[in-house]
Amino acid sequence: MGAAPAGAVPGTTRLAPGVTYRQFDIRAARGVTHAHVVVVDLRNTHVRVNLLYPGAVAAREPVSGLADSAGAVAGVNGDFFNITETQHPGVAATGSTDGPAIASGAALKGAVPDGQRFGPALPPGTNTRNVLGVGIDRVARLDSLTLKGTVGTPEGRMPLGGFNQYALPVNSIGAFTAQWGSVSRVRATCGTDTNRAAACSTDTYEVTIRHARVVSASHTPGSGAIAAGTTVLVGREAGAQQLRKLSVGERVQVLHRLVASRSGVPYRFALGGYPVLRGGRPLSGLDNSTSAVRTAVGIAQNGHRLLLFATDGAVAYRSGLTIAEVAAEMRKLGSVDAFSLDGGGSTTLVARAPGASAVTVRNHPSGGAERPVPNGVGVFSTR
Repeated sequence: MGAAPAGAVPGTTRLAPGVTYRQFDIRAARGVTHAHVVVVDLRNTHVRVNLLYPGAVAAREPVSGLADSAGAVAGVNGDFFNITETQHPGVAATGSTDGPAIASGAALKGAVPDGQRFGPALPPGTNTRNVLGVGIDRVARLDSLTLKGTVGTPEGRMPLGGFNQYALPVNSIGAFTAQWGSVSRVRATCGTDTNRAAACSTDTYEVTIRHARVVSASHTPGSGAIAAGTTVLVGREAGAQQLRKLSVGERVQVLHRLVASRSGVPYRFALGGYPVLRGGRPLSGLDNSTSAVRTAVGIAQNGHRLLLFATDGAVAYRSGLTIAEVAAEMRKLGSVDAFSLDGGGSTTLVARAPGASAVTVRNHPSGGAERPVPNGVGVFSTR
């Protein structure tokens, strides 16, 4: 591998200009764990960060496959996701993430309701709209993205409650596009805003829009690929009642965007998770009792440096870290802000050695092999 840049931490290797990798031990409360870190200098114009995903929101692939397909030099797994559906017999898990996602400046999906989130309980003051993002100004930030959208009909405008999400708010209408994939849309009408295990709605309706006109309708959400230029609207309860008013041939305009709460700079890349460190301080209420294999991303140097962090899932190190320990470790590494991503069997960090044709999985996944995941953070180099 390449030599370490001048002034680098001992044991650091260069993956590409502005991108380095190292590994080290951490003495945690439950024992020694092993960490892997990729440091990304966003001031280097030959480096960029973008979303890794398999071309559809409701699809999964191992991180190494996502990285190699996209040509990334490094990457880690991303957001928590809908991996099982034991509460809803006959309803398939979608593999879609909890939070919003933006790839190459384009919004891919919105956030599910907080009570529908698949991952662990959110720390106080956080929600499913939280994101880690990098703006078009090449600065990394922690932010929150809220879906703003409408469904315009001859009778007026209706609010849009979801966009390519595996769970819709009660009484709402959600939009699904070609980016969703071919997975069934039934899961979107299951659960309530506060209970993901609640029964599926019995009052649903689906309308297909093509070239701004209604072309078909159904009483139940469907499945299968959605053609480019087509939008499928799924309504539940009051939302379903509104969609039933539409007739085939009527004009319908669907508008949607993700609005940032903190930054006025458009994001080139963003994905969901939850903050554990803000302004150099751990968030209050972080769990300090449950240790596990973890993935996190840190932000340093006023948003100009990104740290991709993953602990090792090998048997000797599987005791891992608590979330409070993750926040403390990210701070030790120089992060001012830090963001927790999906852990456990999902935790995977990959990096490509200079001259190599493919990435290598640097940590040992705790399941013995990579778990297919819906998205991740990818690091790219033009050199």
